[in-house]
Amino acid sequence: MRILSSEHAICVWSPLFPLRCEEARRPELAGRPTGLLAPDDTKRLWQVAPLARRAGVRSGMTVSRAIGLCPALTLIEPDPVHYDGQFARLLQALHDVSPVVEPVELGRAFVGVDGLEGLYGGPERQMNAIVGKLESWKVPSPPSNLPTFRLGWGVGKFVAWVAASRAKPGKPVIVNPGEEGEFLASQPIAVLPLDPDTHHRLWQLGFKTLADVAALPEDALASQFGERGRRLWRLAAGRIVEPVRGRELPQPITAELDFPTPVADRQILAATLDRLTERALRSPRRVGWRVAVIRARAALEQGGSWLTEVTLKDPSADRDHITAPVKVRLEHAPPTGAALRLAVEFTQFAPGTAELQLFARDANAAARAGRRRALRAAAEEIKTRFKRTLLYHVVEVQPWSRLPERRYALIDYEP
Repeated sequence: MRILSSEHAICVWSPLFPLRCEEARRPELAGRPTGLLAPDDTKRLWQVAPLARRAGVRSGMTVSRAIGLCPALTLIEPDPVHYDGQFARLLQALHDVSPVVEPVELGRAFVGVDGLEGLYGGPERQMNAIVGKLESWKVPSPPSNLPTFRLGWGVGKFVAWVAASRAKPGKPVIVNPGEEGEFLASQPIAVLPLDPDTHHRLWQLGFKTLADVAALPEDALASQFGERGRRLWRLAAGRIVEPVRGRELPQPITAELDFPTPVADRQILAATLDRLTERALRSPRRVGWRVAVIRARAALEQGGSWLTEVTLKDPSADRDHITAPVKVRLEHAPPTGAALRLAVEFTQFAPGTAELQLFARDANAAARAGRRRALRAAAEEIKTRFKRTLLYHVVEVQPWSRLPERRYALIDYEP
């Protein structure tokens, strides 16, 4: 798949996106202290509404402790398939503005805007185009119930992200080229992509803003935190411009099964994963391609859903290699209820080996060119090894002849 990139970026961010999706389809939750349970551990909270945060409830907290702090807390069963579907619709809407879209997490994505000046105009009008698509994404649900977005425009993903984190709904923040250093200097270190331990260490060292980090010599931070510290310094100083890297939208291959009765047995679910993966691998569109990302999802009996996604370190077309990490996830974080439906989806692919590409029926122009190169290299190797060609063309000579030997002839194949 072709990779696209863009240095100028718009960050589109909706905080608490899964929780807002629940509030959109359940309006009675609005105005209540709510907490969304974690998909992989329903004894802990995943996301917490602002009203619950005011009572001291935090993400990652156990349910028992959260209820002790806020007895009126409303707990929501997670439905990751619904959130993923809403986010996919959002990405499709953003693709209508720019072909370069890079998703980061649920509710946050970057849109590359290089070359869009002639189509939309400057940053303000590019923002307006994004806002228009966000409004169309809200249909058919009431716009007031759906997540609100914060937009930031800047050179590179980091500047765009910081701008979006400073923005308010309906008031995007634009950081014009050349203003990055001044803009970043006043921002808190919380905007840096830090793990909690590193953030705590920086805080103990007296760093409060990005200006404090950039004031140090680069080597000093690198000596404390290694290459990670060098990258953090360059981000704080505005020295890194990370482009948006988007991919052409893949055409997923899906295989699914409706169970006649709800199934909770993990062995049956694992066996069904194998069968569905085999079915998806037999799809003609998969010929010549290896699977890079597999997603398994289930609709549950009591409502809600189960979803897991695995990116394979080594893309493969082998069933056991593909399903092994999914089965591990199924064992350690199984569905919270019996499954009514199970589906397997291949969402991203990698080019196959030379042998696969050679016989691919659905390959694009680049793949066909790869076939020719592979065939040419193989023919040259055979000719070098055996001192003569062993590949031939079959050509018609006398197709009207009654003797089969006269109808066709073999000539040497020269790639």
